[in-house]
Amino acid sequence: MSTTRGVLYIHSAPSALCPHVEWAVGGVFGLPVHFDWTGQPAERASYRTEYSWSGPTGTAARLTSALKGWQRLRFEVTEEATAATEAARYSYTPRLGIFHAVTGLHGDIMVPEDRLKKAILTEALGGADLATSLDELLGRPWDEELEPFRHAGDGAPVRWLHQVG
Repeated sequence: MSTTRGVLYIHSAPSALCPHVEWAVGGVFGLPVHFDWTGQPAERASYRTEYSWSGPTGTAARLTSALKGWQRLRFEVTEEATAATEAARYSYTPRLGIFHAVTGLHGDIMVPEDRLKKAILTEALGGADLATSLDELLGRPWDEELEPFRHAGDGAPVRWLHQVG
């Protein structure tokens, strides 16, 4: 199995949820984890952390599945490309749910051709206009919601976790 690395960004979590986040992430890696939580100035009584990881391909998807659906939790997970897999980014907010994108070498979002064709067809049939559909395909609503939380975390410490076994 191919290994890769990435970063888990917990942008905001209430204090009561922090140990549950650690437990869920530890479950993905098969070992206990402890994060260095810092206050999140963008939301009262919430905390943030960044956690760099190394593990098998697909770890970002497994982390996202373990964390999705919790109220007041906002996070992103990135996974670097390997010789056999594309890079990926997952973003989650309670209001919007999960956004997933394949990313290119320089972090650009790669939109599959069939999704572009669907956006064009949807507009032609009287549905959402193309600009709105493209914004959603590129994750703009998630970026707009997460940006204040990202900015508030500038300069936060990052810790590496290496997959064991």
